[in-house]
Amino acid sequence: MLTLELARRLSDAGLRWKPVSGDRFVVPVSGMEHDVFVISEITVDVHHFATGDVIGFNGTTEWALDSVEQEKVVWLPREDQLRDLLGEAFVSLESLEGGYAVSCRGLDGAVERHADIDAERAYARALLARLEASGSQSAPGEVGD
Repeated sequence: MLTLELARRLSDAGLRWKPVSGDRFVVPVSGMEHDVFVISEITVDVHHFATGDVIGFNGTTEWALDSVEQEKVVWLPREDQLRDLLGEAFVSLESLEGGYAVSCRGLDGAVERHADIDAERAYARALLARLEASGSQSAPGEVGD
């Protein structure tokens, strides 16, 4: 699973999120930074307001939390979402001893390799490299459209 630090780096590099059912996120406050929530129409839903999107916790009486503004949570993109965001730049995923490597085309067309201990993190590192190289304020695409 993606680390909170790597997810924050993706966000800081310009990755934007439109929450949809199945998306994972963390509320980065003391004592909750290790709790991963999943958006589901049953328990955690997105409410759209003119002032911004709010993530509502439905039927969670054990939590002293009714809702939280979207910009105050950190999205943990899944492996499939990260691969989709790489789009045509994605070349391959390979298993390594102790991890995985994602190969993708850089902005100059050269193939780059990004490795980590799991596939999701390797995809995230590849996307992060593209975002940082482009200096873009938006992702190559957005998930949740």
